[in-house]
Amino acid sequence: MLSSRTRCSIGLDFGTESGRAVVVDLSTGKILGTAAHPYADGVIDERLPGTNTQLGSDWALQNPDDYLQVLRHAIPEALRQAGITPDQVVGLGVDFTACTILPTLADGTPLCSLPDWRSNPHAWVKLWKHHAAQPDADRITALAAERAEPWLARYGGKISSEWLHSKTLQLLRESPEVFAAAERIVEAGDWVVWQLTGREVRNACAAGYKGLWERGNGYPSEAFLTALDSRLADLNRTRLAAPVVPPGAFVGTLSDAGAALSGLLPGTAVAAATIDAHAAVPGIGVTQPGQMAMILGTSACQMLLSETESLVAGISGVVADGILPGFFGYESGQAGVGDLFEWLVQQATPPRYFKQAEQQGKNIYQVLEQEAAAQKPGEHGLIALDWWNGNRSVLTDATLSGLLVGATLSTRAPDIYRALIEATAFGARVIIEAYQAQGVAVQELVACGGLAERNALLMQTYADVTGKPIRQGGTGLASALGAAMFGAVAAGAGSGGYSTIAEAAKRMVNFQSVTFHPIPEHQATYSRLYSEYLRLHNYFGKGENTVMKRLREWKM
Repeated sequence: MLSSRTRCSIGLDFGTESGRAVVVDLSTGKILGTAAHPYADGVIDERLPGTNTQLGSDWALQNPDDYLQVLRHAIPEALRQAGITPDQVVGLGVDFTACTILPTLADGTPLCSLPDWRSNPHAWVKLWKHHAAQPDADRITALAAERAEPWLARYGGKISSEWLHSKTLQLLRESPEVFAAAERIVEAGDWVVWQLTGREVRNACAAGYKGLWERGNGYPSEAFLTALDSRLADLNRTRLAAPVVPPGAFVGTLSDAGAALSGLLPGTAVAAATIDAHAAVPGIGVTQPGQMAMILGTSACQMLLSETESLVAGISGVVADGILPGFFGYESGQAGVGDLFEWLVQQATPPRYFKQAEQQGKNIYQVLEQEAAAQKPGEHGLIALDWWNGNRSVLTDATLSGLLVGATLSTRAPDIYRALIEATAFGARVIIEAYQAQGVAVQELVACGGLAERNALLMQTYADVTGKPIRQGGTGLASALGAAMFGAVAAGAGSGGYSTIAEAAKRMVNFQSVTFHPIPEHQATYSRLYSEYLRLHNYFGKGENTVMKRLREWKM
């Protein structure tokens, strides 16, 4: 039974379909209770709730009231599971999938909650995977390139349709009346913190990686915004006007309204929000330069800390204080990892392997891994390019596609499975070498996510291909744990928390993990295969042969 003196923090992890509250013991890092609450309206991509308003293709919206329901239900349930009382909670942190934005009034009231705007899709939350702003993203990229805007290189030379300015420009272009009514345009994570504390701030993580903000220079200039559309001239001074603070910074304490929402006590410290993937960095114990955090799931996100700023090809952004205070945070990624393996299972795995899985009491992925792991590197005679879902890293080209070379009539599904694992590892090595070429050190890999926890073959392959040790992050709740750590730092040492995120990590990241070390004989084989991967990578990805783009055009 827990002592009444036990001090805890709470991490709130807002995902695509649900939000989760995790209660963490500050002295041990033990997760005492966790509760998830699904969003009632989920991802809104067909019709607005309670209306006849149909949505176009590539739309993805949400209802902000669903986020409040997470506070009302998940926090009390997590406390109940943990067996603690609200007075034992000293701090709270929030992470949120991004870029997810909503237009509000100056007091934070969402426009979609007002009768006048409820039937207009642009008044609702635009979820991170809302991609209907692609023409706007293209326009921003082209104008920035034409004007030689210095900030464009920080994002690999291309602006995403998912980001704040792309979605804001779409809002203005398609619904100027909603834009005029919007007194604020806010990241959803910042909005949740606003509801809890009554204070409006912007977190440097989302502002930097998704909002084109830079410490010292702010958002893109008024001159650029005016050139984009004269109605955007005052965007920085009005709709984005709020202090930008590092992740984990103390924003304030729970207001009476925030306490009523959450069931916690007024005066509980609340940290600035951060992006969910970025919260996982301290959540797996990465707090120093040279350690690359790798979140391995359907796609991959690589994040790295450095004391210096460099412009690395293909990165998704480099932001001062973007991941942890005091460091430049680098982000890069691969558009398909687990998705590639799912494609193989769904589209190209014969029934006999499913029967084998049933007979052995395993799932199909375990059987494919088992069969593939029995091979030596290079034994299958295959090499693949990992672009089934485009390239998000050095090439930054969503129109590229997958490639498999060396297939014969004897090629089996486990052979392809191993080749795809190797392809994703080769893609990760390309990213690592891009960092190293610019003097950004990468000494150790630390991986989390479902693939890192379940797939030993993948982890060993990444070590062999990159030549670097790779350590399992050790928890399936890395983002929520990182958010709880930020809550502990917001509370401060005087209240039972911690002074810095590094101190919090030393005490709260406390789990058994496995490190995979490179096997020298495997490295030699993979070095030869990697040289062939690079030839294919450059031939199809850098313009010498644009057949992938032509095939896509003909298909459409």
